[in-house]
Amino acid sequence: MSELKENEKVDIIIIGGGPAGLSAAQYAARAGLSTYMIEEMAPGGQTLIIDDLENYPGFDEPISGFDLSDRFHRQAENFGANIILSSVDAVIRNDDGSFTVKTPSQDYTVPVVIMATGAKRKLIGAPGEKEYQGKGVSYCATCDGPFFRNKKILVVGGGDSACDESLFLSKLTENVVIIHRRDRFRAQKSIADNVEHNDHIETRFMHTLNEIKGDGKKVTHVSLHNVETGEDYDEPFDAVFIFIGANPSTALVPFAGLDDDGYIITDDHMRSTIPGLFAAGDVRNGMFKQIITAASDGAIAAHAAAQYIDELRGQAYV
Repeated sequence: MSELKENEKVDIIIIGGGPAGLSAAQYAARAGLSTYMIEEMAPGGQTLIIDDLENYPGFDEPISGFDLSDRFHRQAENFGANIILSSVDAVIRNDDGSFTVKTPSQDYTVPVVIMATGAKRKLIGAPGEKEYQGKGVSYCATCDGPFFRNKKILVVGGGDSACDESLFLSKLTENVVIIHRRDRFRAQKSIADNVEHNDHIETRFMHTLNEIKGDGKKVTHVSLHNVETGEDYDEPFDAVFIFIGANPSTALVPFAGLDDDGYIITDDHMRSTIPGLFAAGDVRNGMFKQIITAASDGAIAAHAAAQYIDELRGQAYV
């Protein structure tokens, strides 16, 4: 881990150390830029909690999220990226277009900031949800769905994500049940229609989740509540996939343009609406959120940031 050296000029600060941030750090450092990545907890982000990752290219056997994150981390440092474990108190946009990133121990003034702060999945808060995360409770069908092939799966949610993920899961098993607390889906009509007419998906409106139960090692049952009748009942399930939204971590950059769901708006080059501010991974308004797409975002953001810095240097800015 690193600290800023006295009188060192920093080109890029990356905030967030998940796959997007680590990939951006690697590519920025490899481009010869003075690069600092700031992560509050540990490099890897939410990837650290994945037991078996089987869909990351290049690994024909599952790899743990911890091991993949460690490789990302070491590779970024090998290229010269500086990794700092710290919180970030504020990001200030200065009058000259630069940014000041304030941490408890130091301030950094840089021409470029890459936001890779991710998003936190909304939790239902039902008993058993946290206990069985990674043991049958999941928030990503493409990540964990194949582990429950031909099993009985419960999906909770009623928006586009819940319906899309239910359709994906229906290709893996003939026994998907989706519950929604209202009397109709919030998803786009075409997506909702596909769910309601899928023979492998049973739709139950006006239902909520009371509790997720198991044997300590895996999910075995859930307790459901029928809003219309007031009935509570238990039903066997092998997995529970929860899709009730996410909260992107954008509080540090209130000046950035956000979409209706609170994600940072970027173009294909990961440029935000603010010159010099880039975003990568789950914090931006991308349509598909996976480790591989986050890593790709980070590489693109670093490449575009390097071009931006070259243009500034041509103007004698830095």
